[in-house]
Amino acid sequence: MIEAALKIAAGLFVAYAGVVALAFAFQRGLQYFPDRVQPSPATAGVPEMAVVETRAADGVRLVGWYRAALGQSPTIVYFHGNGGNIADRAATVRPWLDRGIGVVLFNMRGYGASEGSPSEAGWFADGAAALGFAQAQGVAPERIVLFGESMGSGVAVKVATEVDIAALILQAPLTSAVDIAAHHYRFLPVRWLMKDRYESIARIGALRAPLLIVHGEADDIVPVGSGRALLAAAPEPKQGVFIAGAGHNDVPFKGGTEAALRFLVARFPLSR
Repeated sequence: MIEAALKIAAGLFVAYAGVVALAFAFQRGLQYFPDRVQPSPATAGVPEMAVVETRAADGVRLVGWYRAALGQSPTIVYFHGNGGNIADRAATVRPWLDRGIGVVLFNMRGYGASEGSPSEAGWFADGAAALGFAQAQGVAPERIVLFGESMGSGVAVKVATEVDIAALILQAPLTSAVDIAAHHYRFLPVRWLMKDRYESIARIGALRAPLLIVHGEADDIVPVGSGRALLAAAPEPKQGVFIAGAGHNDVPFKGGTEAALRFLVARFPLSR
């Protein structure tokens, strides 16, 4: 009987080890969900945005959309999350465009028409390239606002702690990708396995710009505790808006956009 139990235990261990090995080998397929096909800006509902290109430091070509700010309004450099592509963010940026805010919105590598495959190092390079694009258009640091959504918040925090900007807005941000993976895959040793970690909680203390965090209380993808923990770790000035009844993807439409606009109006003379 003992021998049979040992054989069963050994079989289960081998099976579990196989699952762990597969998760390690294919982890980026579990972390990134790109859509390589996207409509034009006009079809997506932002016809005033132009299709633009830039290159990351490693030569990867990035394709995005851009509309310059009107008057003295700021320019938002938007870092999207791990699903879809920039066309899925058109409804989020629509109210900003209506207020004269400039928007830089690039597909990260592996998404939309951008080249390459997603990775943490690659996305960090893409974030720097997107900021560089805004700077090349003549946008001064005091008019640049970085916006990071979900996993894109990891890129936004990294960039924001390395350069001078006017402000940082994070929507449904991650303390780290490891924390969120550990929440969803509790049966796997993800803290040992993960390559792309996006450790914002370790970086945000170096932030020198005003911070707004917007998070849905009903978020079942990135739990709201992640946003609260990041807010607690960040230096002043900072504020958090935690919206009852809002989930992960609908937070802009349940008060998140209004919160972001209030944050911006307090700091910039919007043209509309």
